[in-house]
Amino acid sequence: MTDDMTWHKGGCHCGAVRFEVLLPQRIEIEDCNCSVCLMSQNAHIIVPSSRFRLLSGEETLSTYTFNTHTAKHQFCSVCGIKSFYVPRSNPDGFAITWRCLDDPMAFEHVGIHPFDGVHWELHAGTLAHKSKD
Repeated sequence: MTDDMTWHKGGCHCGAVRFEVLLPQRIEIEDCNCSVCLMSQNAHIIVPSSRFRLLSGEETLSTYTFNTHTAKHQFCSVCGIKSFYVPRSNPDGFAITWRCLDDPMAFEHVGIHPFDGVHWELHAGTLAHKSKD
């Protein structure tokens, strides 16, 4: 599976937080409308934790949670940029802020799709119900 994937580096605005993520050449970005993503215009791609590495800045990260406290919104405490977070919909993975990659256009294809994060539980419940049938 990793044959067509490449490690891409990224980070926050001030450079204190640096990471790398293993991504394919064709990516699909979720442009989420939940209360946090809408305000920060966060378009992201979710990856399993095995495809994410924090390179530096762990001591600089601040974490914000709300509602169920499952999502861990992590921000650089110096510049305030959220370059990645642990999403509520996938708490074993990371949502990488696409615009925080060093070269967000270094892909064969980038598809940006609206994601209804406001009502994701409704969609998740529908998918879970269908998978039980």
